[in-house]
Amino acid sequence: MSPSNHRSIRQFVALILIFALAVTINAQEKKKITLAIAFNIPPLQLTKKLPDITGWQDDKTYIESKKKEGEETARSYLIDAKSGEERGEKSEVKWDDFKTVVGEGFDVSKPLISTKENTKHIYAKDHDLYVLDVQKKEFKRLTNNSSEEKNPTFSPDGKFIAFTRDNNLFAIDLSNGKEMQFTSDGGEVVYNGWAAWVYYEEILGRPSRYRAFWWSPDSKEIAFYRFDETNVPMFPIYNSKGQHGTLERTRYPKAGDPNPMVKLGIVDVSSANIVWAAFNEKDDQYFGTPFWTPKGDELWTQWMNRRQDDVKIYSIDLRTGAKREVYDERQSSWVDWFDDIHFLKDNKGFIIKSDNDGWAHCYLYSMDGKLKNRITQGKWQVVNIELIDEENDLLYFTAKKEASTRTDLYNVRLNGGGLKRLTFGNFTHAVRLSQKGSYFITTYSNVATPPKMALCDNNGKTIRELGNSWQKDIDEYELATTDLITIPTSDGYNLPALLTLPLHLDQAKKHPVLISIYGGPNAGTVADGWRLSIQAQGLATEGLIQLAVDHRASGHFGKEGVALMYRNLGKWEMNDYIEAVKWLRQKPYVDSSRICITGGSYGGYVTCMALTYGADYFPYGIASFSVTDWKLYDTHYTERFMDTPAHNPDGYAFGSVMTHVNKYKGLLRIVHGSTDDNVHTQNSLQLVDTLENLGKHFEFMLYPNERHGWGPPKSDHSRMEAIQFYYKYLLKKEFPEEVFAKKPK
Repeated sequence: MSPSNHRSIRQFVALILIFALAVTINAQEKKKITLAIAFNIPPLQLTKKLPDITGWQDDKTYIESKKKEGEETARSYLIDAKSGEERGEKSEVKWDDFKTVVGEGFDVSKPLISTKENTKHIYAKDHDLYVLDVQKKEFKRLTNNSSEEKNPTFSPDGKFIAFTRDNNLFAIDLSNGKEMQFTSDGGEVVYNGWAAWVYYEEILGRPSRYRAFWWSPDSKEIAFYRFDETNVPMFPIYNSKGQHGTLERTRYPKAGDPNPMVKLGIVDVSSANIVWAAFNEKDDQYFGTPFWTPKGDELWTQWMNRRQDDVKIYSIDLRTGAKREVYDERQSSWVDWFDDIHFLKDNKGFIIKSDNDGWAHCYLYSMDGKLKNRITQGKWQVVNIELIDEENDLLYFTAKKEASTRTDLYNVRLNGGGLKRLTFGNFTHAVRLSQKGSYFITTYSNVATPPKMALCDNNGKTIRELGNSWQKDIDEYELATTDLITIPTSDGYNLPALLTLPLHLDQAKKHPVLISIYGGPNAGTVADGWRLSIQAQGLATEGLIQLAVDHRASGHFGKEGVALMYRNLGKWEMNDYIEAVKWLRQKPYVDSSRICITGGSYGGYVTCMALTYGADYFPYGIASFSVTDWKLYDTHYTERFMDTPAHNPDGYAFGSVMTHVNKYKGLLRIVHGSTDDNVHTQNSLQLVDTLENLGKHFEFMLYPNERHGWGPPKSDHSRMEAIQFYYKYLLKKEFPEEVFAKKPK
């Protein structure tokens, strides 16, 4: 070899060494997410905020809230979608102009509710209601009594408000202040327009705030439910505040108990005449959210049998209360309520989303309930119907078609043809369409890409990028990466999972694992989206492996997978989480003696099952506000999956944590709020009682007078206690008291 070749080789080697040294220096220069950083208050923000797009003004103009240089408060601006040019400020109420009109004692800028056009605003003070009329510049009191007016709601035309008081239904004509009382039998066990607890929690939903009345589109009628809980058992909840404490007496039907009796009424606002729908309130049944047809000439309501395997939609005659069956769906497991019924114009039909073939898809029916056609189909799930563009014969919807861990936007012709994906890349998209679908704004990310925002047209073409949350701070820190993986089961399922490994993982060393789960039916938590947690980064720096995994019935495998849970809650969750631990045990860097599982509510139930039924695989757990025996939870949720205790005694026996307590051998921390009105503390107390009687060691943390979850300062305490648990039992390190010496206020 010639000297020149030797020289070239030496130069090449020198360059390699210089490059390697530069990389090393760069790596050394990067900051670590220490515990002091990870748990600092306020937390470190490695990403920047995206533009605050608050909605669409019309089909071609979106609204952006922003604070310009030199301004103290943000304002809403109209932005032309095509050009990006600012077209002026959005017309908004100038609250300062009404301070003297409203007077002292009210924050004029924070009304309780407002009309869609912001012409009228309702305020509450000392349980009474007041109205501000912007056009008349008039402020007046509407009610004056000792009882509270609940859920005041404007009629669509803004001329009335309806509300409940003392469990009766009322309305006020805002033109003259006249109050109309529609019902008078409300009381301790009868509620008109106010939901019974099980309906609020499981059917109408917590966002309803117990409201169980609905204005017709023409503002002429109000539909409402009347609940009679005479036969529903009373459950006592003890509040320890004060010298003697107090007792809440809640009507709460547990699995197998009598449910509320329900009547559906339609009241004519002008005459106060009530027409009752032709149902027998004594039948064992449920009613779902009703929907008015677009013209308000029909009320459609959902009905379900007690077994919850049959859902019907009835059209109710507004004059006679007679019912006409429009739709009937039955399944061998259970059926779910419809979140919405999408009516086409001119009575051309309606579109619903159903999972009756094992996967959630869209169907078009005529108004008399005849199936016209399936709009979507396949072994993938429609997430939500976003828009129906009848003029162009298109349905816009989001779905998990490309992957069960990602969401995309699509459109399709109403006859099911021409399916087209509109979003792009391997991202999870959250979209917001303009009124007619000419444009959409997407906020998108994946596990490796911080959120971005883009404006696209209805062909999926990107008009322009609106924002990128990445900032150089991300590159200045050395971050543990989170990977989206699948964990194979022995019978052929590939379970989606998110795995975060410690930085510079030494495979020759054994590391502890923290598994965070929820685990309920059709309630997966694993998605291909950005989820950088500074606190998780701090724990990764300390050497903790972190895993989130979804089981076969979490929704990734359609209703086909979810239905496997029918009549045997606990079985497949535990099967698949044990499979995940078996997979972890195959890794040379995993310490199987230091695996901890944690979750709350249903996740608490799974955690308790893991430390008992799965005791050979789960040595540690923190279970918060957990169900421990399905006989202790409410009728509608529990029986949907388990049937009644009388009809499924074996399923209830297996699904009870207490059945498996004799296998317990690790360390479980049980956490509960003492006034939890959803999953009663009774659940944890019965588990504590069983453990004590068997002489088992465990930990118990009670949060006095807290509900189903809690905020500061109890949430700060709970988080710190969990971290100390991880240090003591997983990391086997002294808890760094100095890091947490400055506790948040």
